[in-house]
Amino acid sequence: MTVVAEIAVRFRDHDSFGHVNNAVYATYCEQARVEYFESVLDVPLPELDIVVAHLELDYRAPIEGIGTVEVEVEAGEPGGKSFPLFYELSYEGDVVATGKTIQVAMDESGTPTRVPDSWREAIANQSE
Repeated sequence: MTVVAEIAVRFRDHDSFGHVNNAVYATYCEQARVEYFESVLDVPLPELDIVVAHLELDYRAPIEGIGTVEVEVEAGEPGGKSFPLFYELSYEGDVVATGKTIQVAMDESGTPTRVPDSWREAIANQSE
């Protein structure tokens, strides 16, 4: 199962060149990631012990104008303490960027820990 988040492009997202600033794409991924966690993992954000350890984005086209960005999010297979999320950002039907983040599960003391079994199950069930 892919989670699709619809995110409004705001005027303030644009830079002096008239297109959405590259850093804002990461924010769109962040918003979609929160929807993914709440939808698939069924864990509210304040109760989620996880950090982003890596972020990569590949830009394909600028977003010019106001509208809605659709961000598709899907998880890859968890490793011991981490798992990847993959993103595809579309605007007006065109893919404008793709990305990937690596999430690391943390314990109460802030130390990386094994990805919980309940998360593993939820991620495995998304692909069914």
